[in-house]
Amino acid sequence: MDINNKIANPNDSNQIRFKKLDANTLKLIAILAMTIDHIAWLVFPGYPTQALPIVMHIIGRITCPIMCYFVAEGYHYTRNIRKYTARLFLFAIISHFAYVFASTEFVDWKSFIPFYYGSFLNQTSVMWSLAWGLVMLRVANSNKIKANYLKTILIILICIVSFPSDWSCVAALCILAIGTNRGNFKKQMLLLVFFVLIYSVVYFFAIDKVYGCIQMGIVLAIPILMLYNGQRGKSKRINNFMKWVFYIYYPLHLFVIGIIQYLCR
Repeated sequence: MDINNKIANPNDSNQIRFKKLDANTLKLIAILAMTIDHIAWLVFPGYPTQALPIVMHIIGRITCPIMCYFVAEGYHYTRNIRKYTARLFLFAIISHFAYVFASTEFVDWKSFIPFYYGSFLNQTSVMWSLAWGLVMLRVANSNKIKANYLKTILIILICIVSFPSDWSCVAALCILAIGTNRGNFKKQMLLLVFFVLIYSVVYFFAIDKVYGCIQMGIVLAIPILMLYNGQRGKSKRINNFMKWVFYIYYPLHLFVIGIIQYLCR
C-alpha cells in the first residue's frame, strides 16, 4: 500500500535478480484472485463442493496474505502513520456497507447494523481486520507503551474487536507477524501459515469442513511473495494511481456484486 521505490533487502543482492514482481504487480494479482473468489460466491452461493467453485476459492486465498504483507510494508514506509491508519479505517467503514450488501445474508437496511442478523462471524469486511492489524503493529512497536504486559492486553483487545470480521482477527495477527519480523521472510511465512491454520480449524468446525480446508490455500501466496523485489513500481504516475486502486476497487466491486444479486432475486 504505502511503500516507496527502495529495495527491502539491499544486502541480498544475489537474490534480487530473481525477484521480478514489484508491489503494483502483486496488488494486481491480489485483485484478480479476489475477483475470481467473489465471482465464485456470486455464481455458486453457499458451500458447493464441485471442482470449479472450489478451485476459484482456492485461488482467492492468495489475496489475504498479499494484503497483509503490504499493510505491514506500508507501516514501514509511510511518511505519516496517522493518516495511513485513518485511511484504512475510512475504507473499512465504506467497505462494511459494500460487504454486507454483497452478502447472501443481506435482508434490508438493518443488515448493516452489526449483529442484527446472522451469526457472530463475518459481520464486516476484511478491511476492518486489516485496519486493526496496522494498529496492532503500532502497539507492538510503540515506544510510548513501555510495559510488555500492557502491549499484550491491547493486542488481545484488538483481537476481540476484529474477531467478527471476514478473516477474523487472523488477518490482524498476520500483519503483526509480518511487520515485527521484517527481513526474515521464512519466519514471516511460518507465522502466517500458523495463524491461518488456527483460522482453518475454527472454520472447519464452526462453518464448513471443506471450506475450512480451503483456507490453507494461502500457501499459494508464498512463492508469489518470494518474487517481490521490494520496489513499488517504475513509474511514479502509475504508483500514485495504484496507491488508490485497491481502496476503491474493493468496495466498488462488492457493491456491483450486491446490485447483481438484488436484480436477480
